[in-house]
Amino acid sequence: MSNELEAFLEYISVTKALSKKSVKAYSSDLCMVEENLQKPLFSLDSKTILNYLSRYENKRTLNRKLSSLNAFFDFCYKSEFSAEHTKIKLAKIPKLLPKFLSHQKIMASLEAIDRSTWIGMRDYALILFLYATGTRVSECLELSREDIDGEWLHIRHAKGEKERVVPIADIAKAAIDKYLQEFKYEKDFVWANYQGNKLSRISAYKITKKYLGVSPHVIRHSYATSLITGGADLRVVQELLGHASLLTTQIYTHIQKQDLQNTVQKHHPLT
Repeated sequence: MSNELEAFLEYISVTKALSKKSVKAYSSDLCMVEENLQKPLFSLDSKTILNYLSRYENKRTLNRKLSSLNAFFDFCYKSEFSAEHTKIKLAKIPKLLPKFLSHQKIMASLEAIDRSTWIGMRDYALILFLYATGTRVSECLELSREDIDGEWLHIRHAKGEKERVVPIADIAKAAIDKYLQEFKYEKDFVWANYQGNKLSRISAYKITKKYLGVSPHVIRHSYATSLITGGADLRVVQELLGHASLLTTQIYTHIQKQDLQNTVQKHHPLT
């Protein structure tokens, strides 16, 4: 590892205080390029880097690696390691509407869950919780009992280590309470597997896939879509979802426009 790269990783870890997961991602992306091209990163030109990264057909993967490189080059320029401020243009990615389920579809699937056992109660409560709060699956699985305070949910293990508080619907709170009453293990965490250990990410995926045919993240999209189409302010949705930038939340406005267009086409006499 070059001295410049080592200095950058120390900078984002200590000065910028990025999470360990983020630092590891930067390190993986940058070390890979430096090791394979066998030259210090700051000495590489854009053409050489792009030729090397052309192996990545997935543009989102490519852009993640380019973003890591641009952050490193920006650090080198500001730290006067390099006289040239290198910035590589990211690949264009077509904007796709996030996949989501309708409220009716989610509620109908929930009603089909057999809640005669605590496992069934857990599955019902988990899906209802995800739809009621819009949490990321990682945030959901780190939930402890004390994080639910009446009608409010305190999300302590948020992305980027930014805590937030969101309201939780009474129906979801009641479902969790009923599940926990049947859950016989004395644990601080909420979501458990059949052995009484903390539920894994893979298990949560299998649960939502079994009943809804989608990943937990699609339920998060469904939460946001329900809010936007219901008339919620975009900045409020941003705060509820824990998005660092409003640009991330703005993709849901396309759903709102589509919903308005469908309404006009269905009801206006000229269409």
